[in-house]
Amino acid sequence: METNNNINSLNKNEREIDIGELFNVLWIGKWMIIAITTSFSIFAILYSLSLPNIYQSKAILSAVESSGGNGLSQAMKSYGGLASLAGVNLSSSDSGSNSSKAIEKIKTLSFFEKNILPNIFLPDLMAVDYWDASNNKLEYNRDVFNEDTQSWTGYSGHNKNKIPSPQESFNAFGGHLQIIKDVDTSFITVAIKHKSPFVAKAWTELVVNQLNNFFREKDKKDAEAAMNYLNIQMSQTSFAEIKLVIAQLLQQKMQQLTLIEAGEFYVFDYIDPPAVMETKSEPVRSLICIIGAFLGGILGCLVVIVRYYFFDKKVK
Repeated sequence: METNNNINSLNKNEREIDIGELFNVLWIGKWMIIAITTSFSIFAILYSLSLPNIYQSKAILSAVESSGGNGLSQAMKSYGGLASLAGVNLSSSDSGSNSSKAIEKIKTLSFFEKNILPNIFLPDLMAVDYWDASNNKLEYNRDVFNEDTQSWTGYSGHNKNKIPSPQESFNAFGGHLQIIKDVDTSFITVAIKHKSPFVAKAWTELVVNQLNNFFREKDKKDAEAAMNYLNIQMSQTSFAEIKLVIAQLLQQKMQQLTLIEAGEFYVFDYIDPPAVMETKSEPVRSLICIIGAFLGGILGCLVVIVRYYFFDKKVK
């Protein structure tokens, strides 16, 4: 029994790595570690310098409060029972404010395809190589888009005409767009990243304007349809009380239409509008260089340790 314990103790000691020996091994192989670390650092520096600058423009938004919908809902609650006697359905369901729906709408393919895609220059999204700051000019990858002939030359996507499809463009645009909602303040931040700070600002404004226009037109169309319906119902009923109810609802709808047309901002208003940023948001070249040097150091240590314990030590 004692012999077995001694054997187990010897095996355990053999498996344990002497810390002093480990440091000595690393010190002996320091030049290899330095060489590998230096190589990785140089590669990281060259890689970081090859990356184009990315600029981010962002807008901080607040939801526009509207009393039109609230007044209409109160009127429906007040007169809904009386109107139902004449077969007029005035029930309404609140599926959420336009601001909440707008946050989800901006993430949809339909919104991008109908509201964003027709208002941007597609090569700015799919074929930009870099931004020439001295001339404020975007340079395009000629293997993808020929600026001289305004034609797509080598785009390899799902579209057989070599033109990016709406879905491919939508996926690419999603990589530029960022939406953040502050839980405490309910403020919404819409941010766009691009190689050109001017394009980033323009696209941020475009997103906000198109959201406002989309819901403005939608609510305007719904209000006009409701007024047409109410006018028809008024012409078909002979009850004075019902006509009074319908007149009240028509007045509410007219007020709603006035609010829709009057305001410059319908869903979102600016707390802080987007700007052309002078400083880049990425890449963080110093961080890339630090990570490269760190990885190089780790790899250098591993190479030295593996070489000693699995090769040199066995030879000895």
